[in-house]
Amino acid sequence: MLQQLEDNSVDAVITDPPYCSGGQTANARAQTPSSKYEQSSNVIVHRPDFASDTMDQRSWMHWCALWINDCQRVLKPEGYFLMFTDWRQLPAASDALQMGGLIWRGIVAWNKGGGARAPHKGYFRHQCEYIVWGTNGKCPHAKHAGPYPGCYDFPVRHKDKFHLTGKPTPLMEELVQIVPEGSVILDPFAGSGTTCVAAKKHNRQYIGFEKTKVYYDIAEKRIKEVG
Repeated sequence: MLQQLEDNSVDAVITDPPYCSGGQTANARAQTPSSKYEQSSNVIVHRPDFASDTMDQRSWMHWCALWINDCQRVLKPEGYFLMFTDWRQLPAASDALQMGGLIWRGIVAWNKGGGARAPHKGYFRHQCEYIVWGTNGKCPHAKHAGPYPGCYDFPVRHKDKFHLTGKPTPLMEELVQIVPEGSVILDPFAGSGTTCVAAKKHNRQYIGFEKTKVYYDIAEKRIKEVG
């Protein structure tokens, strides 16, 4: 689908691809997403699995570089690229961004809150995920907003979580505002459509791709419900 988009046609890519993390062995990484992301003692709603979450790190980095390179092609000059990742894949994600032809600009932290899990009392909580961000060439001087926060604090609310790894809608509403109203935002891994919902709420145009039908249907329904 990315290959069908025109060159220099979108203002920003904001996306949350499969992390392919969560285990030190091939068997651990090959678990279904639900077994990795849902804890049986805390599960309130069981959400469907999704594809492409079982690659080893080198395969994942190579795969990311391929689709990021296509994103670089469709991004306008000075366009933004934002990609979610976790601590395990953070080094590989920053490499993949650069391998894809973009300029790495930094890391934004998303603080999920003190409810984030830790294996035992000796651990620091894994309460942050990260956004690796860059630009297609020069970083623009924004006139409509900015500078933007380097850290966002949004807890995960079950009533606002429509995907196994869904991000809070208020977080995505903040992120889509890095580009002015009317801008086109692309999400190649749309999941339950939160990027598209946020874009529509804030008068940005959007393009979203999702290969898992159950999540495509959820995304379509959520987008239609935006006034």
